[in-house]
Formats: sequence, structure tokens, C-alpha cells
Amino acid sequence: MNHQDTLQNRTMLAALDIDGTLAQPGTTQIAPTVKVAVARFRADGHRVVLATGRSLVGVLPIAVELGLTDEWVISSNGAITARLDSRVPRGYELEEVRNFDPGPVVRLARAMLPGVRVGAERVGWGYDVTHLFPAGQLNGAQQIVPADSLGERSTTRLVLRGPGVSGLVDPVRAAGLTALLPEPDWVDVTAPGLSKATALEKVRANLGVDPLRTLAIGDGENDLEMLRWAARGVAMGHASAVVRAAADEVTGTLDEHGAASALNAIPAALMP
Repeated sequence: MNHQDTLQNRTMLAALDIDGTLAQPGTTQIAPTVKVAVARFRADGHRVVLATGRSLVGVLPIAVELGLTDEWVISSNGAITARLDSRVPRGYELEEVRNFDPGPVVRLARAMLPGVRVGAERVGWGYDVTHLFPAGQLNGAQQIVPADSLGERSTTRLVLRGPGVSGLVDPVRAAGLTALLPEPDWVDVTAPGLSKATALEKVRANLGVDPLRTLAIGDGENDLEMLRWAARGVAMGHASAVVRAAADEVTGTLDEHGAASALNAIPAALMP
């Protein structure tokens, strides 16, 4: 085994959720304690992958805050995987984009809930929407388009917002698509079989990181698969009972800088 192989075998991969784990939802401010922990982890030769439900344009400011210029990021709950590259004008290169046809879901949603607010992601830009979403709810720009045309273009992520949208989850899943309910009045729809974990496994394999040297930190139900995928899944202290039960351990809350505590106390099982 050569020196490069030895270094690669010692490398750990930390998959980090953003909203509720690194920052307050919809913001880009990260506590200095967390920034230092991420920097120290990377300085030790390990890799950090941001894995979030945010759109790609919502991930980039967080990457800047953390000084990540050459890492991988996963956005839209696994629909988009990109490699950060400060040498290119937009700051990243798309590695994988998983689209789906939103037409059937848009028609179903409007038939069941005529007043539903719908947004379809446009990668690297923002969203086409039936009605403007309040500031901070979607990342990037918004453009109002007729509801009928919203279903004509494939998309990576469809957002359904409004009272009663939870009733759409089962029909959308029955149609073979991935549907998440991060809030009672918010449904995220992506292509079949997607999760943060499916995208992370491809990144892990690409980087050559041992599966036993993976760590994931998250707080939401869209982190469940990621926490189970990792050799060590860490739930934030404020996470729901379901999320905590899926994890191997529980760290502090966001206000207690739990992500920093988890990174600073890497479990012995993951140490060289």
C-alpha cells in the first residue's frame, strides 16, 4: 500500500445538513464555533459534504461562510450533486442532476387544492412559481408563470405549499415519486428513489472513503436516510423523537453549537 492509499484510507467524510444544523432556517449566518470545527476537521485531511433540502443557489452562500471551495455539495434533497470549484465563473460544476416530469403532480395538486402555491426549481437560478412565496422560503429568484406551463418543463424539485397539502403526500408517493413533508403545509417532491443518502453514497464512492469512516449530522426528517447511511449518525438535540431514534447519538441543539461538538468529538470508531 502506497502513501496515497494510506492517506485515503484514513480520510473521513462528514455529511452536514444546513437548516437547523449549521444555521437557522433561511439564513446564512453560522456560529464561529461551528466554522472553526469545520475548518479543523478539513485541516486534518477529512472531507465535508453539505447535504441539504435547499436549492443549489441556497447552498453556495453557506459554502462561502465555511470556506469550502473544492468540496462536494448535495442540494434539493439529493436531486443535485455539484463539485465546488472556485476557478470557474459560477463557482461549481454540476455532477448529477435528477429531473422528473412535474405535470401530473401539478394537475393533481390544483385539482385537490385549487389555491395551492406551487414552485418548480430552475437549477442555479431559482423557481418558477404560480404565486410568489414569502421572502426566505425559497432560494434564489422567483418568476410567476401560468400554472399550466409550470408542468411542461422537467424539474429537480417541486414545492407545494398551503393548508391541506399533507394530503398530497400519499398520492404523490403512489405515483412513484419521492415526497417529503418538512412542515404540515409544505411538501417537497423529487424524482423516484432519491434522498440525501443516495447522493452521498455516490460521492463517498467517488472520493474513495471507507463506508465505516462516514459521519452525518442532521435534525430533520429529510435527514433520516442520511443518518442511517452513515457509520455514525448524529441528531441535533432539538430534533424530533423520530430523528433522534434514527441516530447513533444526539449532540447539542443549534443554539448550543451541536454540530461543532460532534465534529470535535469524532467517535473512536471513526478515528485512525
